[in-house]
Amino acid sequence: MRRRTAIVGTAVVAAAALLVAGCSSSGGVPPFATSSPASSAPTTGSSPQVSESAAPAKGTAKVTATVATGLNTPWGMAVLPGGDLLVASRDSGKITRVAAKSGGKATVGSVSGVSSGGEGGLLGLTLSPGFATDHLVYAYFTTESDNRIARMLYDASKAAGEQLGAPDTILRGIPHGAIHNGGRIAFGPDGMLYAGTGESGDRGLAQDLKSLGGKILRMTADGEPAPGNPYAGSVVYSYGHRNVQGLTWDAQGRLWAAEFGQDTWDELNLIRPGKDYGWPVVEGVGHQPGYVDPVAVWRTDDASPSGIAYAKGSIWMASLKGARLWRIPLKGTKAAAAPQAFLVDRYGRLRTVVADEDGSLLLTTSNTDGRGNPRSGDDRILRLSVG
Repeated sequence: MRRRTAIVGTAVVAAAALLVAGCSSSGGVPPFATSSPASSAPTTGSSPQVSESAAPAKGTAKVTATVATGLNTPWGMAVLPGGDLLVASRDSGKITRVAAKSGGKATVGSVSGVSSGGEGGLLGLTLSPGFATDHLVYAYFTTESDNRIARMLYDASKAAGEQLGAPDTILRGIPHGAIHNGGRIAFGPDGMLYAGTGESGDRGLAQDLKSLGGKILRMTADGEPAPGNPYAGSVVYSYGHRNVQGLTWDAQGRLWAAEFGQDTWDELNLIRPGKDYGWPVVEGVGHQPGYVDPVAVWRTDDASPSGIAYAKGSIWMASLKGARLWRIPLKGTKAAAAPQAFLVDRYGRLRTVVADEDGSLLLTTSNTDGRGNPRSGDDRILRLSVG
């Protein structure tokens, strides 16, 4: 398998059209807003809206089972055929297989080259679209020199701890640092691999099209720039991001991303190719020409979002500092109603949320990451029934 270093285009970006759609809460200073904290109704952006039914304003979320306990700094998670899970440990660099029915844990192997520290380490996991035949697992991880994406052969017939092949790096050169390493990866409905990156604390990288930092990247399964990308010869798909850790697609195949703000506003964004999402010029809704406004924003104490998933017509967003799961009901490209919070302070920090094939959600806690207060049994994976 061939290794490559990213080729980043140098195209000059034209001004992006504004896209605004959001929601607010009632009374006081809201934890989420659109154009201003005082806004009281969703606003419609300039892009055409597809006629789609709205998700109900209020939904439900109930923990139905604790799938597993005693996990060390869980970050990425992928559902295997048959329902078992692969879970990445950020700090140890190990991948663990979790039995969906019993919660039993077995070490698959360690990813060589992982350098943990701060917010870096073994981060996102995803399976190849052809996993049933090629048995490839993709990982996003931090090394001593960069963040990178590699794929590994997973052979479950081998002894526990020896089931991972050597990493085959498909993309290297993503900036790394003690903070803002991004890390979420996922294959989209188009079969292309997407990655959310951070600007590693160097704000200017988010606006620099020569850098892979502060971007959403789109590439083939081999790490090549995907056909149809906005900049020839580049894996850059969108830019102006601070730290993207949540990626998901709705039922119509639209890409959504969750992004950490600095001190004021965290964001949920609808991603368009080639568009500028504002960082570091704009945090939250700015109504400034050339920058795409988020669909919804939250006070950082109420969110600090990591993983997101789409289920039952809504985006479900795991929150770290906010220690809650947010539901954002959708109507096409905008929020249909105010976001709704679940599990507030019940399980502590929440990192990754994945939609399972049966319509339930799988949710990981993140209390052993150095910023939480571990409880007995942490960290854990929860199963939720949602509606």
